[in-house]
Amino acid sequence: MQSPICTMLGIEFPLLAFSHCRDVVVAVSKAGGMGVFGAAALPPERLEEELAWIDDHIGGKPYGVDLIVPNSFAGKGEAPASGAAAIPGTHLKFAADLLGKFDIDASGLEDAMEARQSFGDNMREDGAARLLEVAFRHPIRLIANALGVPPPLMLELGKRHGVPVAALVGTRDHALAQVRAGVDILVVAGGEAGGHCGEVATMVLVPEVAAAVEAIGADTPILAAGGIVTGRQMAAAMAMGAHGAWCGSVWLTTAEAETNPVVKEKMLAASARDTVRSKSRTGKPSRQLRSPWTDAWEAEGAPKPLPMPLQSLVSEPALRKVDKLSEGGHEGAKALATYWVGQGVGLMNEAMGAGQVVQQFKEDWIAACERLNGFIGE
Repeated sequence: MQSPICTMLGIEFPLLAFSHCRDVVVAVSKAGGMGVFGAAALPPERLEEELAWIDDHIGGKPYGVDLIVPNSFAGKGEAPASGAAAIPGTHLKFAADLLGKFDIDASGLEDAMEARQSFGDNMREDGAARLLEVAFRHPIRLIANALGVPPPLMLELGKRHGVPVAALVGTRDHALAQVRAGVDILVVAGGEAGGHCGEVATMVLVPEVAAAVEAIGADTPILAAGGIVTGRQMAAAMAMGAHGAWCGSVWLTTAEAETNPVVKEKMLAASARDTVRSKSRTGKPSRQLRSPWTDAWEAEGAPKPLPMPLQSLVSEPALRKVDKLSEGGHEGAKALATYWVGQGVGLMNEAMGAGQVVQQFKEDWIAACERLNGFIGE
């Protein structure tokens, strides 16, 4: 395909797949797209293991790595503190009481917070530097930052190794700031997206950013994101000024994905209205599957979510326990189970392999383009 994304990344089809699952990354890259491995929560030694496995199985196809190094978060620039000690008792009690209402023993959550502390450490410059060191020891073809302008070290290493640097943006102004910082690819994510997202819809944001980038004379390519789970949506985004698509949610129900099977079933049965954009999981707005867990944190009288990364120390240990119990058939845990997913979940009604999804994207994209061409008179 004649897209600058294909040229820049050495891929056949400008569809990028963000996933925490190495199997999805490999399957998508082998199918002609590009898998991007989400590494934000991994310690350096685990990242080394995962990337080595990808190298051994991807057959030389291009892949990328995605990190979260936000411009601002609680404790930035300070020495890391004990996770549990930084959490107010009100938040600990709220999480424990909520689990109790669904017959789940909340003991051990504080110990689990200490294990979760590495996620916050990875957001700090020194933690991010360790992950970047690991990533650039491997033949990655893209490095992406999920929140804010990439740190100088990421931009420097990208240039040194000839690896394009991508950044996710949710507003026109953020996009322009990224271009001025020297980012190579803009991932323009609308509010329909799963995970961290802004408020502006993809249909509005993509052409707005495309026009703004063009107006300053830049040629930074754009990947559209946010609610895109079909080839026809990808074609629509490219008609509005994007050069390809970045998708995350659509891979969660694939055969390769490590998504909790209970959550997979919920997603396959969900409509576009069964998601909620909330700060209750990470401390920054992120879209996730609605459940009694998310409803409780949004209810009147609930504690105000803590700033990133502290809220994750409350939510993730509890939700990991929920996941484990739900997979064992615990009814209360099955009700609470949730995960990040975009509004495109309403179109995700059939489980299939990740490679099949890529192929379906290609076929759907071609059909959409042919349909558009049909509107042009001879």
